[in-house]
Amino acid sequence: MRLSHHYVIPHISTGDMLRASVKQGTPLGRKAKVQMDRGELLGDDLIMEMVASRLAESDVRARGFVLDGCPRTVEQAERLAEILTPFDLDLTIDIEVPTNQVLRRLAARRVCVDCGANYSVSAPPRINWTCDVCGGEVVQREDDKEEAITRRLELYERQTAPLIDWYRARDQLATVSGTGAPDAVTRRMVNAVEERRARRGGRLL
Repeated sequence: MRLSHHYVIPHISTGDMLRASVKQGTPLGRKAKVQMDRGELLGDDLIMEMVASRLAESDVRARGFVLDGCPRTVEQAERLAEILTPFDLDLTIDIEVPTNQVLRRLAARRVCVDCGANYSVSAPPRINWTCDVCGGEVVQREDDKEEAITRRLELYERQTAPLIDWYRARDQLATVSGTGAPDAVTRRMVNAVEERRARRGGRLL
C-alpha cells in the first residue's frame, strides 16, 4: 500500500479482493472463505481469473500497478507473464522477515471488517476497537490465528519460495529486509525500484 501511494499507482491486493467477495457472499467468496479460514492458498485458476479481470481495467493500463499477494506459485507467475504480454513486470520484491517475527506480527494484526484498515494490539484504533477510518468493527481475522499462520508458512515454503529462483533467473528480483519500522521498509523498497529505474536509463517499462 505504501509503495503504491509513493508512486501514485493502483494497489492490487488479491487478499482484499477475496475478502470483499467473502463479505458480499458471492459464490467465489463462499468457496474461498472455507480455505482462507484454514490458512490455505486458493487454486491458481480462481486467483488468476480474478487478477486478469483487474489488470484489464483502464487505471492499471494507464499508470502501472503494485500487485500484492500474487503470484504465489511458479504456475501463477507464468500465467501472469502471459496476461501482461507484450509487457512484463518491471520488478518483484522479496521482503525477508524472520519466521518468528512473521508469527508475532500476524498474530497481533487486527483488521477493520468494513474498509480493511490494519491495526495491531500494540497500535489499536483510538476508541474500543472501532475503525478510525470508517467506524467499522476491528477484529482478528481467522487466518491470522496461530494455527492458520503456521499452515500458511508451511505452504509458502513448499509453493511460494521457488518463485524467488524463478524471478532471479529472469533478472526481475530485488530482496529487501522487512525488519524495522514500516517507513524504513518502504524506503528500502523505493530504493530497489529506483535502482532498477536507473539501470533502465531513468525509466520503467
